[in-house]
Amino acid sequence: MPTVEQIRTSLEKVNDPELNLGILDLGLVYDISVEGDAGEHVTVVMTLTSPMCPVGPLFKKSVEENVKAVEGVKSATVDITFTPPWDPNTMATEDVKAALGIW
Repeated sequence: MPTVEQIRTSLEKVNDPELNLGILDLGLVYDISVEGDAGEHVTVVMTLTSPMCPVGPLFKKSVEENVKAVEGVKSATVDITFTPPWDPNTMATEDVKAALGIW
């Protein structure tokens, strides 16, 4: 049965296409849930750095494909939300803040 930690590990290699920084470090992933008797369905709730992100659909597909690559996952749903709005000052790691020039 896949675990939330395995899903998080699979998402470590997904970068935001505009900033080229990891989506977990940016704080774009809000929630991961593993559902079903054998954990075969995963739902990821995440946001984008901008509601007008031109590569949003492609980005969403990349997240979905990485989740489906985890052994035991048969289906994945990626829900995009803008609530709460992404705020790198409070949601990003210290390394990402430094890379973005946020002090």
